Amino acid sequence: MNEEYINLSDDEGMQQKHRNIQKLCQEYSLLDPNDLEQRKALIQKIVKRIGPNFLIEQPFHCDYGYFIEIGNNFYANYNLTILDTASVKIGNNVFIGPNVNIYAATHPLDVEKRNKNLEKGLPVKIGNNVWIGGNVTILPGVSIGDNTTIGAGSVVTKDIKSNVVAAGNPCKVIKEL
Repeated sequence: MNEEYINLSDDEGMQQKHRNIQKLCQEYSLLDPNDLEQRKALIQKIVKRIGPNFLIEQPFHCDYGYFIEIGNNFYANYNLTILDTASVKIGNNVFIGPNVNIYAATHPLDVEKRNKNLEKGLPVKIGNNVWIGGNVTILPGVSIGDNTTIGAGSVVTKDIKSNVVAAGNPCKVIKEL
């Protein structure tokens, strides 16, 4: 998605892609949890790219899927939501706790513009060897560096550098590693 706000509800092609992915996410969430092969095959249809050795617990939600790229050795606990109206890139060896939300979508602050259903995407990047605790929210345009831990319950509003522990609302560095 570009830097300008657009009205996605006016784009039937995008709406159809969104509905198709919603159907696949619903199907994924209803699969037998023991059917790991079917779960892996379906996730590979939902997201643009995912490395080998991954597990995403059910349920999983995303907007489009084709903006999501995930590296090798990835684990996401229950109820991961990714609003991918822009690129969401997740590195290798990333572990995500339950109820994590990653938002690449944003809306205008001006109420008149917002009421016109305008939206834009800002890319999110999560580096290698990152651990994201439960109930974390990552906002649009944020990057999280390599070897970093984000504490449970944090709201990540700005970039977090590599090799740190960060936590809070808003999330900030609390320890250098």
